[in-house]
Amino acid sequence: MIENMIIFAVIGACFGSFLNVIAHRSVQGRSWWGSERSKCESCGHVLSAYELVPVLSWLFLRGRCRSCGAKISVRYLLIEILCAVMAVMIYSHWGLSWSCLICCVGSCGLVVNSLTDFESGDVFDVFAIVPGVLGLLIRFAGGWASVLDGLEGALCGWGIFAVIIVLSRGGMGWGDASFMGGMGAVLGLKFTLLALYVGFMAGGLWVIFMLLIGRVKWGRGDTVPLVPFLALGCFVTMIFGADFFSASWPFVK
Repeated sequence: MIENMIIFAVIGACFGSFLNVIAHRSVQGRSWWGSERSKCESCGHVLSAYELVPVLSWLFLRGRCRSCGAKISVRYLLIEILCAVMAVMIYSHWGLSWSCLICCVGSCGLVVNSLTDFESGDVFDVFAIVPGVLGLLIRFAGGWASVLDGLEGALCGWGIFAVIIVLSRGGMGWGDASFMGGMGAVLGLKFTLLALYVGFMAGGLWVIFMLLIGRVKWGRGDTVPLVPFLALGCFVTMIFGADFFSASWPFVK
């Protein structure tokens, strides 16, 4: 049990490091695959293998480039730790099961889409759709009922945002709809509804807090990225949704 948790923590941290690269380079319009090496953005120093070890490298280098001493964003450390914690939580709750696999796939989508939305306000359709497609494929392990539930979840997640976008006349981007469509395929119908509720509540409370401290003001054109809060709702649902409904996905074990 402990050994598996350590393995999941390490894998989660590695994926966190990779997802950071995917999100950051995508926002910059750079390729995140192929032969391009990771470099210091200040001096261009090509990072060696021991400078790319998740969590440990940042701590060992004290958050600075070994070559020029420029600061390395703490975001890299935090996302690696976050993904390690998420992986351990998923394994602790679901064990080695199809549900564990689909939650891990879905969580990758949660993280990368949250990062791009937070950094640039953009949600890339491919990063929203791919987890949904993979989720539907995994759902075949639970039979056609599970696949149908995923399709209903995708339609629900996408459809609710489509209605909001149309009624708001473009006040919300279609990337949010793509994101929840993909996550809906992972979660299924009723879990998608719960995720939306938790996500909207979390986002609403955060906006109220920001208004109270003066960081956001009405009429000033301030915007708050929504996907990170939707992602929080989705992850909370992945872990606690079955307990909330006293039910489980068709392919839990």
